[in-house]
Amino acid sequence: MSTLGQFDSDFYPSNYAIDNQEQSCNDSNAYDYLYESTKQQASEQPLPASFFPPEMLTPSGYTGQFFPPAASPGYYSQSPYIDGFDEEPPLIEELGINFDHIWQKTLTVLNPLKPADGSIMNETDLAGPILFCLALGASLLMAGKVQFGYVYGMSAIGCLGIHALLNLMSFSEVSYGCVASVLGYCLLPMVILSSCAIFFSLQGTTGIMLALVIIGWCSLSASKIFISALAMEGQQLLIAYPCALVYGLFALLTIF
Repeated sequence: MSTLGQFDSDFYPSNYAIDNQEQSCNDSNAYDYLYESTKQQASEQPLPASFFPPEMLTPSGYTGQFFPPAASPGYYSQSPYIDGFDEEPPLIEELGINFDHIWQKTLTVLNPLKPADGSIMNETDLAGPILFCLALGASLLMAGKVQFGYVYGMSAIGCLGIHALLNLMSFSEVSYGCVASVLGYCLLPMVILSSCAIFFSLQGTTGIMLALVIIGWCSLSASKIFISALAMEGQQLLIAYPCALVYGLFALLTIF
């Protein structure tokens, strides 16, 4: 025990007391208060002139006039960026949607005896074909037949077949978009047939005769447009036969 007491007396300083601890705390608080007050006074006092370079404190010897740049009144009117927005075509025209051409193609399909304009028919316009495919699917849906997948599938396969055939028969190469556009526009009479299926059944003699008339209407219009766009005079019947096979598939889908 004597050894332990000796160790405690050696480890702790002999002059340590609680009063000394309180006095040291009061001293530290006093130093903190003094530091904060000194810092506040220093921030309120302006900086001496020695902190600034002499040329900033003395006025400049330049006595001339300052001329701000004058804005030209015709600058904004002659700027190419300002005029570029006004000269841009509408968004519908940039997307290739021309309502006048759509209406002319629709009238050409509805009237098989009307001569087709080759410059208009050679355009890759898919707005009308997509609209007519949706109309065909919607009319079949109203007749109780959900056939959207068959409509788009047969359209794609038929366009591939007619595209390959036309490239073999014509001297000028035809694009796939042009073939899809023509076949899609000539699908309009088939929409009329599917609309008739809403009101009465086509599974009879009357329905079959009406379907044959619609098939001939579609194939005649498509072949007329193809020979005018590709300059294939005298080959309308050769083109009308494969087109009739394609539209016959749509007629079977509509009847049954």
